[in-house]
Amino acid sequence: MGFMDKMRNRFKMGKGHAKQDVGRATGDPYLEAEGQGERVSGATRQVGEQAKDAGKNVRDAFKK
Repeated sequence: MGFMDKMRNRFKMGKGHAKQDVGRATGDPYLEAEGQGERVSGATRQVGEQAKDAGKNVRDAFKK
């Protein structure tokens, strides 16, 4: 929900994407898989943060 959590998730997705690209370029399937895992993990956490924000917005809408 916080700004830092969102930035951390984006950084993890970017780092995973870079690892995946390097693994693909060097022909290292393990590095490519590790990068894909990090990218997916960051994206999953990002979706969780967005769901929390949506829930908070709904709750705030009904408070008024």
